[in-house]
Parts: sequence; C-alpha cells; structure tokens
Amino acid sequence: MIGIGVIGYGYWGPNLVRNFADTPGSRVVAVSDLNPERLERLTRRHPGVTTSTTADALISNPAVDAVVIATPVATHFELAMQALAAGKHVWVEKPLAASSDEARRLRDEAARRRLVLMVDHTFVYTGAVRKIGELVRTGHLGDVYYYDSVRVNLGLFQYDVDVMWDLAVHDLSIMDYVLDARPRAVSAIGSAHVPGRTANVAYLTCLFDDSLIAHFHVNWLAPVKVRRTLIGGAKQMIVFDDLEPSEKVRVYDKGITVDPGLEGRHEMLVSYRTGDMWAPQLDATEALSGAARDFLDSIDTGREPVTNGAVGLRVVRILEAATASMRNQGQLVTLDLEENA
Repeated sequence: MIGIGVIGYGYWGPNLVRNFADTPGSRVVAVSDLNPERLERLTRRHPGVTTSTTADALISNPAVDAVVIATPVATHFELAMQALAAGKHVWVEKPLAASSDEARRLRDEAARRRLVLMVDHTFVYTGAVRKIGELVRTGHLGDVYYYDSVRVNLGLFQYDVDVMWDLAVHDLSIMDYVLDARPRAVSAIGSAHVPGRTANVAYLTCLFDDSLIAHFHVNWLAPVKVRRTLIGGAKQMIVFDDLEPSEKVRVYDKGITVDPGLEGRHEMLVSYRTGDMWAPQLDATEALSGAARDFLDSIDTGREPVTNGAVGLRVVRILEAATASMRNQGQLVTLDLEENA
C-alpha cells in the first residue's frame, strides 16, 4: 500500500485526494495546506488523514511514500526537489515547473535517485485523447497536416501565470501525446486587458521540420466556453469537442486529392473527397483516476509514467519559448530538437 501525501487542498487538491483514496493500492495518509479552514473540510470528509499547515511536516512523514503537489507554479520546483531529496516519488500539477531549467533539474534528480516523477497532464488520460492518439499512430489520418486548437472561456484569471501557462499547457500536452513529432520553432502573441495582470488572450504557433503546423488560441475573456481541436490528415480528419456529452471525437473521411494536369505536373488538379463521418466508442473512465493508476503502477514496476518528467520538460520548454516570443511581438524562437526529443 503506497502512502500518499497531498500538498495543497484548494481547487484541484480535493479531486486528487478523492481519486487516490479510491484507487486500489494507495492510501491518502497526509494533506497539508496553508488554510486551516480547508483542512477542517478535509477532516470532515476524510477523518483518518493527518493534516498540517506546513509542507515540511508532510514530506518528513515516514508514512508518506509519494508526494502529490497541487500548489501555485512558482512553488513546484522547491517542493518537488525537497520531496525527491527525502526519497519520495513525486506527482506535480501542471505545468511541471516555472522554467525549463527547473524542469530539467527535477527530471535529472528523479532519474539519479530512481524515483518516479510525473506531471499531471490529466487530458492525456481521457478516453478521447487516448483514442485520437491511437488513430494517429495507426495511420488512419495518414500524414498529419495541421493541429488547430481553441480553448477559451470567461475566467478564471490566474495571478501567478498567464493564459498560455494556464490553458495552452493542456493542449500542448495533448499534442505531445498525439503527434509523433516535436516542434522546431515557436511564435506567440498575446495581450493583457486587466491592469497589472498577465496576458489573458494569446495565439501560439508551433512549426515543425516538415509542413506540419500547430496553432493554439487561448483566452480567459471569451463570452462562451469552447474546447475544440481539429486535426487534419492526408486521409482523414478529426474534430475533438470536449464539451460534447457523447460524441467527443468525430472522424471525417474528407480531404483533397491532388493529380497532375494534362499538360504535366506543373498544372496540379485538386479534387475534393467527401465520405462518411463516424464517432468511435470512448473509454468513460475518469481521467484523473487513470492518471493515478499510472503513477502508482510506475512506482510498483519502476517504469516511466506516460506523462513523465521528460514530457513535462518538453511542454515547459515550448511555453518558455512562447513567453520569449510574446515579449518580442511574435518573433520566432527556435527549439533544440535534440534536447526536445
């Protein structure tokens, strides 16, 4: 039985406590939060859990085998490094760290100590994203031409990160899982409309070695909530609408066919193909439950989790490059493909 300690019982912490408490093979033994009122609510729901207002007490607790961190991004590195130094496996809320240097150091420290480091890219564990990844990897789409994502809503404004680090991190983690390719350059523009706050609307573009292009639109100031991704391939195309209650993933047999003209290949003829649409059956298991099982299984077996430290580092590197680009009004920032592998 793996003893779980959760640091942070705010917005996401209760979901983490519930899932680890319900997952066979783990037991939530301790929770820490700076707010005593939150801990009182926890005690009413989980009376057997030890509580504290300091992370130090939780990390030093010998009954805690793995530390789950659900705190502001700026605190991720110090808390995760402290837990690793204490010999604990670590789960970190997204994004993994506030910089690629911090993320790299966490990845390397976990590897050196042979401990599991996992970042909570929850969407990767949804049935929809798993199915999309399967369709892409098995060649249903053929060559992928583009990845286009929109994630907008009204709020929640974050005080410690901008809209890219809050919302685009989800879509970048999905793209990292779905596509067998890594971006070579990033461009981003954005704007802040609340004085003293970070950017609340942003447009991020990732360029790849071939003609593949990915684009992300994120916004905290939209009148409607949209969670939609389009993936276009040579054979088929996918629409992923996370707000759809049933058919979240739709596969379209649509596209173009390019043939040489009568006068030779310099006159290419483009014809359109319109076929059927089908919606695959999806696993309805709660994503966070699947993520928790992956974390626990990695601890038991010693294998890397799906959303491991290397994945977390790749996503942070894109976000970091996007931030640098946005400071320079969309200037292209290149990524080291070897380091981004």
